[in-house]
Amino acid sequence: QVQLVESGGGLVQAGGSLRLSCAMSGRTFSSFAMGWFRQPPGKERELVAAISRRGDSTDNADSGKGRFPISRDNAKNTGFLQMNNLNPEDTAVYYCAAGAFGWASRLSRAYGAWGQGTQVSVSS
Repeated sequence: QVQLVESGGGLVQAGGSLRLSCAMSGRTFSSFAMGWFRQPPGKERELVAAISRRGDSTDNADSGKGRFPISRDNAKNTGFLQMNNLNPEDTAVYYCAAGAFGWASRLSRAYGAWGQGTQVSVSS
């Protein structure tokens, strides 16, 4: 059974940076594509970024392009979301997700395993 644990969230001032990590256990990490999603207060969950299982293909939502590079270290069973130049609109609970397929999917319903989420709050 796949287990995902996010870490790295917190409170940061506008313009600051955070690095989220997602540690996977229970299955072979390199067999799973990974995505980061977020749910702002009172809104629907939305894609932030996704990465293929080999790490050779990535996709970012427009809101994070150029600010939120996604990466992974298959040797360490961990994925990352570097968040730069944060603004208050980035405040949300951030979730990592894993899916047993190879490509970087934007679809939340494609991912079968989810972490518990980590809060990111950006003050102005």
